[in-house]
Amino acid sequence: MNLQADVCIVGGGPAGTLLGHLLAKNGVSTIIIERSAGVNRQFRGEHINAETEAILKEHQLFKRIEELGILKMKKVEYFSGRKIVKSITPGNHEDHVGIHVPQGHLLTAIIEESEENKHFQLLFNTTVKELIQDDQGYYTGVKAIQNGEEILISSKVTVGADGRYSTVRKLAKIPTVEMTHGYDVLWAKIPAPAGWEPTTRMVLVNGHQLALFSQTGGLIQIGWNIAEGSFPTLRKESLQPFLDPLIESFPELEESIKEHLQSWNNFVCLKVQSSRCETWVEDGLILIGDAAHTMTPTGAIGINCGMKDAHILAPILTKAIEEKDISAGQLKIFEMNRKNEIKTQQIMQVLQETTFSEKFA
Repeated sequence: MNLQADVCIVGGGPAGTLLGHLLAKNGVSTIIIERSAGVNRQFRGEHINAETEAILKEHQLFKRIEELGILKMKKVEYFSGRKIVKSITPGNHEDHVGIHVPQGHLLTAIIEESEENKHFQLLFNTTVKELIQDDQGYYTGVKAIQNGEEILISSKVTVGADGRYSTVRKLAKIPTVEMTHGYDVLWAKIPAPAGWEPTTRMVLVNGHQLALFSQTGGLIQIGWNIAEGSFPTLRKESLQPFLDPLIESFPELEESIKEHLQSWNNFVCLKVQSSRCETWVEDGLILIGDAAHTMTPTGAIGINCGMKDAHILAPILTKAIEEKDISAGQLKIFEMNRKNEIKTQQIMQVLQETTFSEKFA
């Protein structure tokens, strides 16, 4: 099967789907390919900040997302044992300090708003296998597999929005510098008890961060920072000493913890690293989100950075296609617009990680 579009986006997560929506609204024909079967896959980063909320409102997407279900955080609290040592509350004229948005709701809302647009097409169960280049070295599309069938998608620009292990980045042989941070994160979810206020809670345990994020659906997502590479050893030990500090700080969670965290199999380990590509663009090709700049879980900013990439890139890419100049030199405008901010945010993440214990002084 042969398909054609102005832009082919590899990766149907928040950044790729938002970019496809915005390009289609601008009259740019866009095909998004996504390897999963739909929007109801597991995600970890689901909290958006005020800037992303404003972007979604600007593009008339927030109301539909809100209808599908969101949860506004009332405050951020830092605990030493059971004692609150610091609290961050909403500023003037605000009623929250961040929002939990299930990515299934986010993606569904964007897709619903896009599916009537003739310029928007989304292909699930589709995996990129090869990038296509012309004689001048410009990227002109992809070869992909959908349900065992090869698809050829010809495009003026290919966008890699396919995450921290980006296939597009690897196929384009774009160098990336990876940085480890000395820790990994274990994630788990449990049901919240009655009366659990939608709040982000931070605890210092043996020098490491323990974070609790309230979520829609009456759930709590819990993240434990552990020493880098330590999970294989840790899971050979008893689980109870690992859970005790959590129960000590939040005894109201004890029943839910005992019921839902009964073995190490109830946890998912995320290898923590950040990265920056030497370049985000080539002739006819662009990387956005984690494909261009992987963020750590600190501050829950990864999804926000990716969606801002899409917001910034859409008008730049629309203009480049209209002017028939999709060279790296032209596309570099996007990279120059975003790169310094991303670098600053990554530096701030490291600073937050190294000074975390000071918040409990």
